[in-house]
Amino acid sequence: MTDRFQVGVIASTHGLQGEVNVFPTTEDPARFKKLKKVTLHTQRGEKIELDVQSARFFKKFVIVKFKQYDNINDVEKFRGCELTIDRKDALKLEPGEFYCADLMGLDVVDEDGNILGQISDVIQTGANDVYEMTRSETEDKVYIPAIKDCIKEINLEDKKIIIHVMDGLM
Repeated sequence: MTDRFQVGVIASTHGLQGEVNVFPTTEDPARFKKLKKVTLHTQRGEKIELDVQSARFFKKFVIVKFKQYDNINDVEKFRGCELTIDRKDALKLEPGEFYCADLMGLDVVDEDGNILGQISDVIQTGANDVYEMTRSETEDKVYIPAIKDCIKEINLEDKKIIIHVMDGLM
């Protein structure tokens, strides 16, 4: 399981006072109002912990001001950098909900216990998620709808998802 979750990517600067336009990659962009700290991952692989001073919304962006920076020149280099938070600061899940990052790499197993492949991506379509599975032997991609008729069990401890192979799925 992952210890950090991406909440946004810095798209550009905003104004001259060191604010940045963040494209939110979280289900709830309003959470930026409550965030106190984020970690900035630079293009060079550095990790910089930043304090969120303020957050407001404009179109599809969250305009974020960090306490550490007061000038456009200081934040210009962060364009394209991702912002992450610690797992303890993530949105709380309801029973039966999972973080997409925790599903990555899980074995996909049919009801008879045969390993079919591994989860390689989670696609959020709006109606329901779709799990992209990479087949073990062929590297082919199979798209599994995340619906009760198909997904029988998700077991993070055993690192597997048990599915019912519906007609036409493979």
